[in-house]
Amino acid sequence: MTATAERLSEDVARRIRTLIREKGLEAGMHLPSERQLALQLGISRNSLREAIAKLISEGVLLSRHGGGTFVRWQHEAWSEQSIVQPLKTLLEDDPDYSFDILEARHAIEGSTAWHAALRATPIEREKIRLCFEATLADDPDLASQADVRFHLSIAEASHNIVLLQTMRGFFDLLQSSVKQSRQRMYQVPPVFRQLTGQHWEIMDAIFAGEAQRARDAMMAHLSFVHATIRQFDEDQARSARITRLPDERNTLPLGDNA
Repeated sequence: MTATAERLSEDVARRIRTLIREKGLEAGMHLPSERQLALQLGISRNSLREAIAKLISEGVLLSRHGGGTFVRWQHEAWSEQSIVQPLKTLLEDDPDYSFDILEARHAIEGSTAWHAALRATPIEREKIRLCFEATLADDPDLASQADVRFHLSIAEASHNIVLLQTMRGFFDLLQSSVKQSRQRMYQVPPVFRQLTGQHWEIMDAIFAGEAQRARDAMMAHLSFVHATIRQFDEDQARSARITRLPDERNTLPLGDNA
């Protein structure tokens, strides 16, 4: 790629970043179609493809064959602050500490749902709705990322910076410790349906301004998530133990092998 082409690619990539920010596109959400985006930016489709490839390599975007291009989850730099790092160390030593975080979310997110029901602006409600719709994606990875953004959008609508920053820290920690379990929830149809119904109930209560119902719906949802992830972990551990059992054919007395 020539220097001129490189500068053009960087400029288009910068404009795409701006578009993502201005339109409030969150993790798991679709970019406009290639044709629509090229027209909107006034560039050729080749230039657009080069810029998208650049953003994919940087981890900003994610491409699914036949499914379009999506915004990818981005870690926040602030999450490396001292309040989060000690918990990261604990999780590295013992992943079971993730359940302590899940328990703490009950207290935090019950409050964010309560305050969001009382304080969410029309723009914030629309953001919550878009994040909810993104959780319906067919791709478990994208759906689980949108799940995170759904909860964070509610925290943002609570208009409490302490609750929001704490939530961001929790999800940064949980990205690695329960990422596979969260994705698995979206691969099991009965669980997926329950998650969708629970998210809708939370959203509906917030939109109706019913703070207590929003809190109760959030608490019920988190209890379900906690129990489901724990069950997944127990099932995985049980399967691992079974594979370690000795082959009974090799443990029978010689006289029984005739």
